[in-house]
Amino acid sequence: MHAPTPDDYQPRLRWYSQVWRYLLAAAIGLVVWVPIMDAQIERHPSLFWADLVLGLLSFVLVAFRRRWPFAVAVVTVLMAPFSSLSAGPASLATVSLATRRRWGQIITIGLLNIVLSWFYYLIQPSQDVDPWWLTATFTVVVVAAILAWGMYIGSRRELLWTLRQRAENAEAERDLRASQARSNERARIAREMHDVLAHRISQISMHAGALTFREDLSADQMRSSVAVIQAKAHEALTDLREVLGVLRDADGAGPLTGPQPTYRDLGALVADARAAGAAIEYDDALAAGEELPDAVGRTVYRIVQEGITNAGKHAPAATLRIRVGGSPDDGVDVVLRNALGFGPTRTPGAGLGLVGLAERTELRGGTLAHGIEQASDRSGADLFVLRAWLPWATEQEEAS
Repeated sequence: MHAPTPDDYQPRLRWYSQVWRYLLAAAIGLVVWVPIMDAQIERHPSLFWADLVLGLLSFVLVAFRRRWPFAVAVVTVLMAPFSSLSAGPASLATVSLATRRRWGQIITIGLLNIVLSWFYYLIQPSQDVDPWWLTATFTVVVVAAILAWGMYIGSRRELLWTLRQRAENAEAERDLRASQARSNERARIAREMHDVLAHRISQISMHAGALTFREDLSADQMRSSVAVIQAKAHEALTDLREVLGVLRDADGAGPLTGPQPTYRDLGALVADARAAGAAIEYDDALAAGEELPDAVGRTVYRIVQEGITNAGKHAPAATLRIRVGGSPDDGVDVVLRNALGFGPTRTPGAGLGLVGLAERTELRGGTLAHGIEQASDRSGADLFVLRAWLPWATEQEEAS
């Protein structure tokens, strides 16, 4: 946002707003001119016509006061000694200049008004002669009142502009926070969709792949395998409908309705994968008697789930070794290992699962790494290893 300038405080005037200003200026000019009009006609007819012409010219010039405020104010004030009618436009131009609140210009135009007022009384014919001190006092008071009124209007405009800017900024920040919240929620839903659907589809692929290689299956065994594929497909469709229903929500605020898995569901996950034909060795070495927080357990579940999915995609015939251990003091360690290149690759991978896991782990204050390592036994085979560490609980959870 750019720094505010005096022009920012000038409102766009509608035609009726301009009309009443001109009518007020005309009224001021006539109040000053009418008392001396007869004297001008009787003594100095040329002064009468000069007063009228200069007065009308000042009404034209004052229309440009917003484009050239100081120049218009100076010119209209210089006309004042020769034109009583120009008193209204000069006052309007002076007020407009004072709204900008530039002290150098305000002092200059104020002094010009006071000095040229003396010339006005010297040039214009008048039937009433007031004491000089009364005339001077009246002139100073009027000029000061005009300048003060203009400065007040400028200050009020600036205040309204500031309040309006604050309201617009607050509204923009509110919309930005809402948009960020929706984006974060949609990103979370996308991670959940990948974690769930990738695992379901991987299981379907494994069962379907087994059917393509097995020629010794009986009709009952074939029907059983197809029923498993059908059940997994229904589960995947159910999860997909749930996630898409949330994404179609206009506000993006609908929660996932299904229960979220935790550490307690790991055993069922491993058993399900084994039933699908995966070779898995699962070692649960968490501290006995300690309850892992659900938020951490959910992340552990997703890490193991992604490891099983990746092993099923890229090394379906290899044995996947899973170890989960830790304590409240040391945190939770999750290690998954499987040999490389065992069996045909059944489903392609986009490489986004591990990216989402790394983000999920970092959000929990943990770390995640993966790569190829050499086995420590005599075989020296290459292993794909996925390691993750998570704190048992965050500082906020520990405080609560």
